Amino acid sequence: MSTIEPPRAAAPMNDAGTPDARQLRSILIAVSIALMAVIASVSGLNVAQTHMAVEFGASQNTVLWIINIYTLALAALLLPLGAIGDRLGRKPMLITGLTIFGTAGAVAGLAPSAEVMIAARVAAGVSAAMIMPITLAVITSTFPEQQRGKAIGVWTGVAGGGGILGMFLSALLVDVADWRWLFVLPVVLVVVALAMTLKSVPNSREHSAHSFDTTGALLSAVAVIGLISALQEGPERGWTAPVTLISVIVGVIATVGFVAWELHRQDASLLDVRLFRERDLAGGSITLLVVFGVQAGIAVVLFPFFQAVLGWSGLLSTVAMMPMAVMMMMTSGLAPKMAARIGARSTMTMGVALATLGLALMALFVSVDGGYLSILAGMLAMGAGMGLSMTPSTEAITSSLPRAKQGVASALNDVTREFGTALGVAMLGALLSAGYRSAIDDKLDGIPQGAADTAREGIANAVEVAPSTGTHSQDLIHAAQQSFVDGWQQAMWAGAALMGVLLVYIAFRGPKDSASAITVTEEAETGAVQHGGSSAAGQEA
Repeated sequence: MSTIEPPRAAAPMNDAGTPDARQLRSILIAVSIALMAVIASVSGLNVAQTHMAVEFGASQNTVLWIINIYTLALAALLLPLGAIGDRLGRKPMLITGLTIFGTAGAVAGLAPSAEVMIAARVAAGVSAAMIMPITLAVITSTFPEQQRGKAIGVWTGVAGGGGILGMFLSALLVDVADWRWLFVLPVVLVVVALAMTLKSVPNSREHSAHSFDTTGALLSAVAVIGLISALQEGPERGWTAPVTLISVIVGVIATVGFVAWELHRQDASLLDVRLFRERDLAGGSITLLVVFGVQAGIAVVLFPFFQAVLGWSGLLSTVAMMPMAVMMMMTSGLAPKMAARIGARSTMTMGVALATLGLALMALFVSVDGGYLSILAGMLAMGAGMGLSMTPSTEAITSSLPRAKQGVASALNDVTREFGTALGVAMLGALLSAGYRSAIDDKLDGIPQGAADTAREGIANAVEVAPSTGTHSQDLIHAAQQSFVDGWQQAMWAGAALMGVLLVYIAFRGPKDSASAITVTEEAETGAVQHGGSSAAGQEA
């Protein structure tokens, strides 16, 4: 049985004992800023790969580890640290995470070597896993039911669009200053979030009659590390490389072991996997997995298009992504109102349908000559669809688990996003590369053999080697650009097909109407609180 500690008296409350409107606004701003710091650090270093390689004298593999180790540590520890936050207190966990995260960011910004940078990124990933699930858990455990959907909409908007905004600010800092200034942004955000957390965020924690599921925590971490490592290493090293195969095997075995152990633990489990039989949890998780996968895959496709096909700088390429991010954040805020009016499943169905339309529009109209305008309509539709589908999906996940496990619910939401991101990058990136190689093979007649082999590796390689081919230079560049577009279309149609399958699933098996789901959850929580209150009253007597 779980009992709930009331928020500390230091926070302003209304007569009902809940935070007033001003404090709720401060809480939402605080956790959104904290989340932005974490999200911005996921993708920010992508714009500084060449700078790090030169300054540290590091190989491309080392640079990729500097970037990926953060995501790996974050994803692996989300579930365990989310559960620990539920038990030890969400506010102390958030404060600790922010403190470590800010310190790790400062160390990374001053790192004298790649080894120090990797250590700092590991610490940042661990602390990010302390921050990210708690930000959502604070919302779901603090906001009253009638305002919770709007707050989750803001959270999902920041989570979805924050990465693109972070990349824009990172690219701007690299262009106008130095790559080490990339770490100033997250550190500043953390300082602001920490100050607001200390002042405004109330504490809440849950008392459990069961011991912490250490075995489940370890198995979940190993499973996540194995599977995400395979998705990260596969495109780089090859899917049949020993390290990739070992990662897959370890990940699958640990996943099976985790499910078996959690079924054995049942009510004492870290995550009750039996809940995935319910439409809300299953539908919300599958939707986030696919939507975030497609979004991440699109980012992989868009940046080479902007830079290699259109010839834009990194900063301008990031600015070109902003309309999709802005549309996503706007519709994330609109989604709760739509869900209240037409139901969560209808809102998610509309969102997935719009995202599918966006992919189809990009696949149909993208062209070298059409440039940015040939994909803008598709980007806007994709952003709108993602915003409408993410908020009710997140609310479906968090409402499926009891209040005592909101840290775990939030962590599950975040793990699903991370898995989707890794899977989408691997899948759509591989499809783009395969489509490009297949298309350019027929366009290399007359190109010197060495240059042709280099051009087959990718469009950036083709553009780089083109000047060495003399009179064939413009022909090679045009062939590479057209081949990239052919590969783009192949990847987009695959994404559209995947979203089409999701559309059918959500339309027929998606989460129940949000109002009914919330009612069931609130009734269950009310019963638990009443029992807990009776027990507490008995103890006081």
